[in-house]
Amino acid sequence: MAVLGLQMIFSLIAFTFLYKLSRYYSFGRWILSNRLVRYLHPTNEELKTAAGIPSSGGGGTKARHRRDYRRNNNQEAVKTESFTVPRSVSFTLETAKVEAKDLLPLHYFGEFQWLMDFSLCALIVYIITEIYYSVLSRSELNVSILWCLLVLGFCFRILLMQTSVYFQTEDGGERILCITFSFFFLVAAMGVLIVSEDNLEFGLEKGYKNFSENAMVFMKEQGVGSEGPISLLTFKIILAILCAFIGAFVTFPGLRLGKMHVDALNYSQGQPILQSFLYISFVFPMFILLMWVKPVARDLLCGLHWRTPAKIMSESAFETTRLIVIAVFFLLRFGLMSTYLQSHLNLAYERVEIMRKESGRISNIEIQKMIARVYYYLCFVALQYFTPILLVLFLTFLLKTLGDYSWESILGVEHVMKPTTLLSQLNNTRADPVAQVTTAIANIRGIFTSIWYRGLLSFLNWWIIAAWFTTSVFGTLYYTKSNVG
Repeated sequence: MAVLGLQMIFSLIAFTFLYKLSRYYSFGRWILSNRLVRYLHPTNEELKTAAGIPSSGGGGTKARHRRDYRRNNNQEAVKTESFTVPRSVSFTLETAKVEAKDLLPLHYFGEFQWLMDFSLCALIVYIITEIYYSVLSRSELNVSILWCLLVLGFCFRILLMQTSVYFQTEDGGERILCITFSFFFLVAAMGVLIVSEDNLEFGLEKGYKNFSENAMVFMKEQGVGSEGPISLLTFKIILAILCAFIGAFVTFPGLRLGKMHVDALNYSQGQPILQSFLYISFVFPMFILLMWVKPVARDLLCGLHWRTPAKIMSESAFETTRLIVIAVFFLLRFGLMSTYLQSHLNLAYERVEIMRKESGRISNIEIQKMIARVYYYLCFVALQYFTPILLVLFLTFLLKTLGDYSWESILGVEHVMKPTTLLSQLNNTRADPVAQVTTAIANIRGIFTSIWYRGLLSFLNWWIIAAWFTTSVFGTLYYTKSNVG
């Protein structure tokens, strides 16, 4: 059977379809269009009228023309006329629905549109591939792995790009904050990595031991004399450094989420159902983290504790349940997307209210920029909201596929992990390109087994959620105290 088979054909069709469809329809545009409301900055004439400044002429401008001007130039005030008004000046902030044409000039709109469109296509490919694998043979290489890796690569690239923006600011506060959190997460990761597997059951030690043994066998088969891979301690040190970088990447997305959560709760006063979902969405990562705490989750649900009277689910069903819980978390965050992003757009109104409580004067251009800047960075904020959850979702897909889990386990069907093919049986192949590729893939599978992937990907996924949740808690506490003060 071909190495890739029908999956490659379908992937090429999906990629072509995505490219053709992007000209007419975009999932990224659909997410932000016609569901959010933005504030329009006041025109010069409106500010003069509110401040009692005589107009320079041409006062018969129609309201519709003023509205069109603000819609087309919302990101900055481009008129050269400058004057000052009292900060306590009273004017009305008009609103308008965010439409597709209004998104084009926004900062990072291209990156947001591409990430969301590609992620949707990768999700469709993954679902169809899972159906294909459940019906037909599993001997082919799963192409959905490549799609998941591409999405993860795009997510890390965006997180790195956004973090670098904070390092380029003139004010060094963001830079110091990011470095501080990175050292904090370095120490935290070292603490997590020394916790016994009886408490945090990532399976890292078991997976690394399996990897080391398979690597030694492979090197002996190839006639390479070596003492084997690096030690477990060195591996954990490298992993802790990687965790520090991940923590730095999710610092500002987490702080931003904390700010939006506080604002969303304030704007949803009198809506108990919406507030309940906001609270559940915020604390949901904590329940996911507890799913990897063995005495709290597996021992109780699988009847492994001597005080547990009955066995609620099998261990294979428990493994699959953890993956499904993460998928539910993604759906919950996606459903609350409009509420969180609208809380960001409402910052324009909040800033005007704060300005009115101050004394002194302010220029018209500063007022217009202050209001327009909130909308101008909508896509930047949307990326901070979506990128971490997409990272977690597709890491979960990788964990399911490479870790050899089964969705059917949740229905009570016991799943047995596929045995690893012996390397010694894979070396007697002819000089055939297809056979060589098949042998190379089999050798890689023989070294990096599902046990290895389960340990590594479980830990990385758990750590991303933990770091993101920790920074969001810091953000919530900080902005709650700021609002009280």
